[in-house]
Amino acid sequence: MLHFIYDGSFDGLLTAIYEAYYRRQVPDDIRPEGWGEENLFAEEVPIETDLEKAEKVFTAIEGKICHEAGHHTAYAFLSEIDGMEQAIYQYVKLGFSMGSKVDAYLTDDRVLKVHRMSFKVRTERHRMLGLLRFRLLQGNIYYAPMEPDHNIVSLIAPHFTERLSDQNWIIHDCKRGVAALYNRQEWILTELESDGAVAEVQAEALYQQLWKDYYQTISIAGRTNRRLQRRCMPVRYWKYLIEK
Repeated sequence: MLHFIYDGSFDGLLTAIYEAYYRRQVPDDIRPEGWGEENLFAEEVPIETDLEKAEKVFTAIEGKICHEAGHHTAYAFLSEIDGMEQAIYQYVKLGFSMGSKVDAYLTDDRVLKVHRMSFKVRTERHRMLGLLRFRLLQGNIYYAPMEPDHNIVSLIAPHFTERLSDQNWIIHDCKRGVAALYNRQEWILTELESDGAVAEVQAEALYQQLWKDYYQTISIAGRTNRRLQRRCMPVRYWKYLIEK
C-alpha cells in the first residue's frame, strides 16, 4: 500500500495529485501529517508542498475539466470530512480522463462523494450568512463567533466585506482557532485563539436585549413549529445566537 503524506493545506493536496501523476504512482490514500493512524503495511511517501505545482494542477482542473470542478474540489477540501483527500484525488483523476462531462456522472461514487461534500459546505455557508451574530466590542470592532461544521470562514468573509464595508469586524471560528479580520479596506485570514472572554461596550447589552424582545414579540405561539425551526436553524448553532 502506498500513502502520500502532505502538510494539510489545499496547495499540499494539489501537489500530492501532481506528484501522483508525474511519478506515475497511484496512492491508496492521501493523509495530512500527524493524522494519528499508522499502517504497518503501508509505505508512506512525504510530499513537500510546491505552490507552482499546485497552481498547475488547479489551472488544469478548471481548464481540462471545468470551472465548476475547481469549486467542487476546493469546497470538498474545506468540508474536512475524513477521507476527502482520496475522494478529491479520484474525482480529479476521473475528470482529467472524461473532461467537463464528469459532473453529470452522479451515479459514479467518485463524483457523488465530492459533490456531496461540496453541497454540505455550500449549504452551511448559505445558512451561516443568516445565522452569524455580530456584537460591538471596545475599540469599535464588531465581533462574530461561530463553530461551523466545515471550514467556511474564507467563504463568508467576502460577503461581509460588502455588507459591512464601513466597519471593522472579526469573524472568529472558535472551533478551529482561525478568524477573518477586516479593517474597512481588506480582509485577511489569521490564527486566533480565544478564552471566550470579550470586552463588549456598555450599550451592547441593551442592543442584545432589544433583539431578544423583538424576537419574542414577532413570534406567534399558535404557529410555532419546533421541527421546522430546528431544520432551518439547527441546535448546534444556538450557542452564539443571541435570541436563543
